[in-house]
Amino acid sequence: MLWIALHLPTLSLESFAATLASSADPAAAERPIALLEAHRIVSANAAAQAQGVKPGLKRATALALAPKIVLGQADATRDAAALWPVAHAVLAFTPSVSLQPAAETGASSDTVLLEVRASLRYFGGLERLLRCMAAALRPLGHAVRVASAATAQGAALLARVEPPPQCLDLAATRHALEGAPVWLLGPGREHWEALQGMGLRQLGDLLGLPRAGLARRFGEAMLAEIDAAFGQRPDPREPIVLPPAFESRLELFARVDTTEQVLHGAAVLLERLIAWLSAQHAFVRRFRLLMHHEARGSSAAREGDRTPQATALEIALAEPSRDSAHLLVLLRERLARVQLPAPTLELCLQAEDISKRAPPNAELFATTGSEHEGLTRLIERLQARLGAGQVQRLVRVQEHRPERASETRAADAAGFGQGKSKPIEAKRGPGMAVATGEAGVDAGMMAPRPVWLQLPEPLAEQGSRPLFEGRPLQLLSGPERIEAGWWDSALAGRDYFIAEAADGALIWIYRERLPLARDASEGVASGSGWFLHGRFG
Repeated sequence: MLWIALHLPTLSLESFAATLASSADPAAAERPIALLEAHRIVSANAAAQAQGVKPGLKRATALALAPKIVLGQADATRDAAALWPVAHAVLAFTPSVSLQPAAETGASSDTVLLEVRASLRYFGGLERLLRCMAAALRPLGHAVRVASAATAQGAALLARVEPPPQCLDLAATRHALEGAPVWLLGPGREHWEALQGMGLRQLGDLLGLPRAGLARRFGEAMLAEIDAAFGQRPDPREPIVLPPAFESRLELFARVDTTEQVLHGAAVLLERLIAWLSAQHAFVRRFRLLMHHEARGSSAAREGDRTPQATALEIALAEPSRDSAHLLVLLRERLARVQLPAPTLELCLQAEDISKRAPPNAELFATTGSEHEGLTRLIERLQARLGAGQVQRLVRVQEHRPERASETRAADAAGFGQGKSKPIEAKRGPGMAVATGEAGVDAGMMAPRPVWLQLPEPLAEQGSRPLFEGRPLQLLSGPERIEAGWWDSALAGRDYFIAEAADGALIWIYRERLPLARDASEGVASGSGWFLHGRFG
């Protein structure tokens, strides 16, 4: 067996920093941050330590050393919520993923264990596997220390050694463990002063001592932990199981009332969603962001307050995705149209509508599929910004008259540009025969036509030839005869031609076949009968 341990030494600080919505400001990453427990510092980031703030100091002392320090309360539940996405992310590499129990009672685990022997061949060896895992974990924003060993307990201990060793067999694992400090063991931290007084500083120093004496003085737990690490006793691990639906909460450190602050917290939750999706090779079709608002203080104010407890934002995708950047763009566009009724104190992201499919192949050159994906995302973004009903597209209908041969409908990003044959609604009159060609399109509509039409513009005529901008047109093709509309009082009888103007532009013109209106005084037609109806691009 080959175990990999992922140790997160600053998990508590990183999980707390995620709650600082104002950290969307680039300068916020450099401010000092520390966590408190029982009014004492338990952890501090590099900026705080540079100002003298270290674990063990009292709160008042820390504030005196760093007046601008951000102090938060240590929270094992918050740390556990941040660790689970790490475990979900590495489930994409092996199903044997478990959490190392916390060394101290009441504390949260900070180490994830993976058994990867069966995965090495697929990923091309340990080195390439570690690179792939590092890329998968990078979006979560955690500092990770990685060690490998032949035993699960051995990997968990060696991940805390600086630098973490990579041991591929049991002999190398035992050799590395012999030089590891004793305080890595749970009982070793409890009895550190006694062990140090006896000159027992490394795990190798304990191996030559009588086991009965060690058990009597330091407890059986120390021997059990040593035997499991050195591979001398079974150490079964229960693999984690993915929940059927995703839900993750993020309690914000301060009141949030701007879109950018909400987006910062939502980005953290989206990365957790991506990790959950990657674990099962799935893509999300719909997700929901809940923004829980601040309640009024007094009971009287709460009785008359109509502010909702939470604002729900539903995001539906035309094409399932697990691209965090794309999901964040859609969320940004929707949030820009939402006015928060009250400051937000907590965010919750939920998702249960997913699609399991094979991941897309990497492409060297653009294909029809990749171009359709770009068009789909553009439509999704426009719909998120303007509203679903505000984005429309032209749809052909079976109607011979060009000005009535299309209509606008709401754009369906899921089926747009797919090239699938869809039935076209026919607008036909009594006795009208419809001949259908490829994809259900009327066979008479297959002739070249301009995409954009204009209102018919009368053209002058000279010598039976139509004029455009004072110069005669050259007819290239036609006529295409259209006779329709006898059923709806909009009778059209026309002969259409493609003509070339003097500057080489192609235009679409027609000659009216029905009698033109006549001038009552002169009794002659008031026009030539030629009309400009469209232009080719």
